[in-house]
Amino acid sequence: MATPLKGGFFPIEDYGLIGNRHSAALVNSEGSIDWLCWPRFDSPSIFAGILDPEKGGRWQVRPTGEFESHHRYLKDTNILETIFTCPQGKVALLDFMDMSWAEQDVEGGPPGKLIRIVRGLDGTVEMRTDCLPRPNYARDRFEIELNGSEASIGPFVITGPQGWLKDDAKGSLSQTFMVRPGEQFFFTLATDEDKSPLASISAALQSTMGYWRGWANKCTYQGPYRDMVVRSALVMQLMTYAPSGAIVAAPTTSLPEEVGGERNWDYRFTWLRDGSYTLLSLVLAGYPDFVEHYAKWVYRTVDPGNVQILYPIVPGGQTKEEVLDHLRGYRGSRPVRIGNEAANQVQLDVFGELLGAAYYAWRSGLFTPPEGGKRIRETMDWIVENWQQPDSGIWEVRGGLRNFVYGKAMLWLALDRGIQMFEELHLEGDIERWKRERDVIREAIMTKGWSERTKAFKQSFEDDHLDASNLMLPIIGFIDGKDPKMLSTLDATMEQLVVNGMVYRYIDAPEGLSGKEATFILCTFWLVSALVLAGRVEEARRIFDNMLSKASPLGLFAEEYDPESGEQIGNFPQAFSHLGVIHAAINLAHFGGVGKIELGEWVGANLKRVQEAYVPGAGSRGPGEAEERKEVLTTAISR
Repeated sequence: MATPLKGGFFPIEDYGLIGNRHSAALVNSEGSIDWLCWPRFDSPSIFAGILDPEKGGRWQVRPTGEFESHHRYLKDTNILETIFTCPQGKVALLDFMDMSWAEQDVEGGPPGKLIRIVRGLDGTVEMRTDCLPRPNYARDRFEIELNGSEASIGPFVITGPQGWLKDDAKGSLSQTFMVRPGEQFFFTLATDEDKSPLASISAALQSTMGYWRGWANKCTYQGPYRDMVVRSALVMQLMTYAPSGAIVAAPTTSLPEEVGGERNWDYRFTWLRDGSYTLLSLVLAGYPDFVEHYAKWVYRTVDPGNVQILYPIVPGGQTKEEVLDHLRGYRGSRPVRIGNEAANQVQLDVFGELLGAAYYAWRSGLFTPPEGGKRIRETMDWIVENWQQPDSGIWEVRGGLRNFVYGKAMLWLALDRGIQMFEELHLEGDIERWKRERDVIREAIMTKGWSERTKAFKQSFEDDHLDASNLMLPIIGFIDGKDPKMLSTLDATMEQLVVNGMVYRYIDAPEGLSGKEATFILCTFWLVSALVLAGRVEEARRIFDNMLSKASPLGLFAEEYDPESGEQIGNFPQAFSHLGVIHAAINLAHFGGVGKIELGEWVGANLKRVQEAYVPGAGSRGPGEAEERKEVLTTAISR
């Protein structure tokens, strides 16, 4: 049970995430839903107490008297169980979103209910629920209409085990009830379109449990970090919008990168840069169906002539940035933003993620470039003509355009992967020109992107700052992990950007914002993989173990970790952080040390599932016999 912070806020790591692949909610260890956008991730919030405990709204279920509480996920599920212990007895609260719809067409009908089940475990405990809905980020006036055990708030219906008491002055609903051992009480939230009977709740629980455990059991990783890998895979599925296959970077907005600061962004969108990393990590973990859905979303959504860095999860969704002045922000962190202005930035690395995603999907046998590769060809030609442009970089800085090394490396990746696809599929394109420009980009990075002063790859051609994104250079196969320049960059990064085993993205680089940020969790996982590729496996394992120890009690990661306060900060949970868990764990499993997996056996078991799931750095070898594919994967599994 977490101790509430000043102002009624709770630590970010105290929250658990539940969802149904349409939307998600954050629930704290005292049984309060403090964040929910319904019915989609990007819908306006109904509850936003995490951003303003007084105005934002919440829905709490808890004992009326003193209690202690803790929560956990039911094993291999996204069903959250909170246990309340008080002098009178013990009660369990189960929170989840109904996944029984997944047995049907995901395009049809509403996404079902948010369900809360109160179970008596011991003694007789008086419980109370208080629901304070605040639609549209607490901006809309609303009326509550009662109809027995149902209460309607605009298009939403909340049900309980008995009649609701409403307080018009407070805009709240409440019920008080006694719970005895073996008794169950049900609460639901749904749209007014969902009229399924309350009697189906027990069936919904079983169906939802079966769905999540079925997903967890697909994971083929069997190493010492399986629990964290499975939890991360479950998080990734929670943050996927089922009708389209789009992945939100996080289900929240404006949880700060610096408490009290202005670095507060809306992450309820899909970033193209997540693409190739997502596909690689989840193919290796045994989830080719995930790859297929995401690859199809990319193809449907992205126009090669107008590539954006982020997209709404549905066509026509809004990315325009807006400030909500009436909300306090998490622990006074303002402004609270909805929408994201970064959608208008030029970030050239997205072309690498775009073609990297296509490449992984193709190598997995889940995607064939349509129209003779027309879109890919147009993208490759655009890169050849425009790769020398400056941009805003992977970190979306607002301090001016520069020639970022990571961005140039991802353009190299785009050309390299596109060339492999076109050569092996015998597609028409100006391959020789693409090869020449690919090599020119590489030479530019090796010269203009290298600092003799720091003996490291630098953030941009224009400065000598270090940047943790360069840890990706060996991971994408741009340079060998044991190359002297990469080893020197690794040492400089360890010396200047690493604090207590955790990595800052950069320090003192121009970014156009005030304040500071904490260590970036994904970058720490990149460091683990870079160390593995450098042959420093035990060092990598120590850093990985240390980072896992910073996970929330539920095994979740935000975007950043503050080594001074010991707190997770930033939007929560963060898809990129959990992809890092999966990728780093698999790297460690395949490169020696305690708990090493026998790679040949692992690849053999996965060949049918991942088919020809090549990875960066494997070269341009074509399909072959099973043993040949094993050899390729064995030598290049982490690149």
